[in-house]
Amino acid sequence: MLQEVIDLHDEAVSSLIEKIREKDNVTFKSPTGSGKTHMMADLMNRILSERDDIVFIVSTLSKGNLGQQNYEKFVEYQQHGDFPMLKPYIISTSLSGEESLFIPTDYNVYVLPRDLYKEGGLLMRGSMDNFLQEITANLYGSGLNKQIYVIKDECHQATNNLDELARLYFTKTINISATPKLSRGQVPDVEITEEQAINSQLIKKVELCEDEVDVSVAIDKFEEIKEKYRNLLGVNPCLIIQISNKDKADEELEKIFNVLNKPEHQALKWMTIMQKTQKGRESNEGSDTNDDCKHKGLPVSRWRDYVKESSSTVDIIIFKMVISEGWDIPRACMLYQVRNTKSDQLDEQVLGRVRRNPRLLDFEKLSDEAKELAMTAWVWGLRKKEEAKIRYTRLFEEPTDITDNLRIKTTRLKTWRQRDDFDVEAYLAAKPKHATYGSIFDLYRKLKNADKEIKDMCSSYATDTDRWFLFAENADDIIAKNSSYLCDYSESMVLSTDEEGKVKEVSFPIESSYTDMEKYVSIGDWVWKRKGVDSAKFSFDSDAEREFAEILKELAQGDNAEGERVAMRVDVGKNNPHAGELLLDGSKEPQKLNPEKKYLWGKNFLSQSEIKFEYCLGKIHSSYPDFVMKDYYGRIHLFEVKSVNCSNASHFDSDDYKDKMEELKRCYKQASLLTGYNFYLPVLKGEVWHISLLANGEEKTLTLNQFKDYVKAIP
Repeated sequence: MLQEVIDLHDEAVSSLIEKIREKDNVTFKSPTGSGKTHMMADLMNRILSERDDIVFIVSTLSKGNLGQQNYEKFVEYQQHGDFPMLKPYIISTSLSGEESLFIPTDYNVYVLPRDLYKEGGLLMRGSMDNFLQEITANLYGSGLNKQIYVIKDECHQATNNLDELARLYFTKTINISATPKLSRGQVPDVEITEEQAINSQLIKKVELCEDEVDVSVAIDKFEEIKEKYRNLLGVNPCLIIQISNKDKADEELEKIFNVLNKPEHQALKWMTIMQKTQKGRESNEGSDTNDDCKHKGLPVSRWRDYVKESSSTVDIIIFKMVISEGWDIPRACMLYQVRNTKSDQLDEQVLGRVRRNPRLLDFEKLSDEAKELAMTAWVWGLRKKEEAKIRYTRLFEEPTDITDNLRIKTTRLKTWRQRDDFDVEAYLAAKPKHATYGSIFDLYRKLKNADKEIKDMCSSYATDTDRWFLFAENADDIIAKNSSYLCDYSESMVLSTDEEGKVKEVSFPIESSYTDMEKYVSIGDWVWKRKGVDSAKFSFDSDAEREFAEILKELAQGDNAEGERVAMRVDVGKNNPHAGELLLDGSKEPQKLNPEKKYLWGKNFLSQSEIKFEYCLGKIHSSYPDFVMKDYYGRIHLFEVKSVNCSNASHFDSDDYKDKMEELKRCYKQASLLTGYNFYLPVLKGEVWHISLLANGEEKTLTLNQFKDYVKAIP
């Protein structure tokens, strides 16, 4: 899994734990598909590792099968050793109607499905009160005296019966949802934004297609990308079509099958899932498929399990029910919504079904074309919301116009285990053997918090229990030596290479995206373009970044010491197939049709970007410079813009912030030696820019005017 994903999850869980210590009611907002179940398990495991007097109740508020799915995931995590402190139990109602519900008290994670605490449900007839009294300390002091933390998964769903128990029994309430209800006070304390989830490759960007088009358009598009998906990703993709629940369903189905029955679509496999419940049991009535499978006689839940698999041969899944929470299908890449939900919240939940990354675990191994394919979801029928501020960008004209002329070498850190003179076998063989070992839980926690490279080293070395304990007992020494080595950039930093060992050069991605922060600059002559009316209007993350974009815009267009424009310019336009041929007037056909001059500078938008440089601050992190520019002389300039002008200025005086700035300088110094590039850390203090230049392994401090003169000067 990508280190960016690991870091994003780790930071979110750490922030949640801090908030839980401060408050009794905490809300966590994270997009559907961003790994909420994994983070939930990590959160519980960390707290249970520190305290044995805590019991978690995970109330799964979805109307679907989310409770069972969460329970199965918790068991899987626990059995694989990911989160060993979890002892999960699912509270079930597999009882006859008059039996009382018994809940054992020797577990620490109880999964509570929604149907159990609805009015009149078995759990609300006294069983829940009895259980809670046993777990906590009741009036007679005979309880286990434990504290109960309740996690409301999909907290936007109402839970009045459960809420009534909170005052008496629950110490902490943790709300989790992609769409928390602000009207119920569920204001996010911790949030993973959509942009963060996209940038870390957790979820796909959404391409909202033209509204009110016939379903045939979506099916044609699916046919277009189907083979690419299989060949580039090794995954059978699927298109999800959601139809109305009631009156219009038959008419909508007829239109869909009129398209599917056309000769050009005969090879497509489809499945209709029209879930009904009869006397508490699922019914397949109305469900059908033309796929040659053995699922027709099985419950609808088994149909859903089958179509989730990457190898499933079903191309198109047609739903009459609401597909919202708790149904994960990473191979789904398209959504065509016929029904109008009239609910932004429900739209967001349904949209989540097609946003999961189908190759998350090995994403870094994919080609650029495969990455772009894996990270795009096509959607028809969802309304474009004013509050949705993700903007999509693309390089001008043919991508090679830009990317062939702007090639960037990046750097990575070579870990201690990758040193030529290091052998973990020999290193640990020289260590004294212990007669007894420390607590397995203490050792596990130590490794759990270690860098991914240390975990990988342990995994490759620890082929049996004794070797695992030997590695774990010496983990502190290994971690310290690895950290010391990583932070010595003269030893650890190398140029990034491809699979053949050749120095890798990257450029801006063909397409990218950013969150519109309403800090605008109009730029029509750099590398990026946007669709729409304001195609030259771009938003930046902060006032400082916006101001520096204005500075670079003016500088790029200015004249250098030789009277040429500072930034290198290239012609962009369509390649002319007749380029070089003679015209009647004796001139030659141009290389480009309708060429335009564009300056080789632009924002390094995070989405899909490979322009990054690794540094060490406890763990390996990646720095993505904010701006990249190639000047007339062919020099590369990279800028990481900072500001101390914010409401929380004390943050910039903190030791953590100062440590990060110093580490970035050390990183950029060495990177400047390896790449020959100029790195800058412009910091805005009040109205004055203080610019650190890292070039040729040295640091200089420049004023704004000195910086401009430096860039304009002849090398």
